[in-house]
Amino acid sequence: MRFDGTGNYIATDDLTVAVNAAITLERPLLVKGEPGTGKTELARQVASALSLPMIEWNIKSTTRAQQGLYEYDAVSRLRDSQLGDARVHDVANYIRKGKLWQAFEADHKLVLLIDEIDKADIEFPNDLLQELDRMEFHVYETGETIRASTRPIVIITSNNEKELPDAFLRRCFFHYIRFPDPETLRQIVEVHHPGIKPALLTEALTQFYELREQTGLKKKPSTSEVLDWLKLLLAEDLSPEDLKRDGASALPRLHGALLKNEQDVHLFERLAFMARRQGR
Repeated sequence: MRFDGTGNYIATDDLTVAVNAAITLERPLLVKGEPGTGKTELARQVASALSLPMIEWNIKSTTRAQQGLYEYDAVSRLRDSQLGDARVHDVANYIRKGKLWQAFEADHKLVLLIDEIDKADIEFPNDLLQELDRMEFHVYETGETIRASTRPIVIITSNNEKELPDAFLRRCFFHYIRFPDPETLRQIVEVHHPGIKPALLTEALTQFYELREQTGLKKKPSTSEVLDWLKLLLAEDLSPEDLKRDGASALPRLHGALLKNEQDVHLFERLAFMARRQGR
């Protein structure tokens, strides 16, 4: 079982090594990187390449680790007891299976994605240490132990918004997805926009990297955002000459696809203003 990328996902050599190392070690793969660099999509492509089903657990700020195991609906059971419902005699009727339970009870190998783990409380990763390490957990209400017969391929993503506990990191294989270099980004663009004119792509990527490298930028545009920008450029049928900026503006055409806050827009407006003053 080996991952080598797919036709829809350009995986660098170090990324494929990381995925295959995690599969061999049977440890969770912790993937960090800027938002929009394809961390979530990686899990989907691994599942597609290996012809495996996938279970996706999207983490929010309010998500608790227990929800990934199971939840006991005591309120519904109390209500049913008041109504005389016979279901109350079996507590299993009020156990709702979480994503980890679903993954553990599967009789075949699958991919389990725990997406954006850093959104949750700092204790969230620690609360899953034993379950992910041993691939089992105990259901106290029913007295049963849920144990994975086949270890899933676990991929955990993080946008690096907060530090993860050392004990958790020790149990993972770690990989940081670096922002793609120009040649890799060209390959990614070719997958999403095949046949794009080389001159247009060269001019667009030149402006894109110049924008990303601008000092003082609050949010650098990501891979997904440059793909959206190129889609707009193609839809407007713009030429490389149309993209060239004059001294009146330092902002690229259709910059709303790239810059996502007013501070960064104002930064480029100030740069253009200063350039005009110096040109007088």
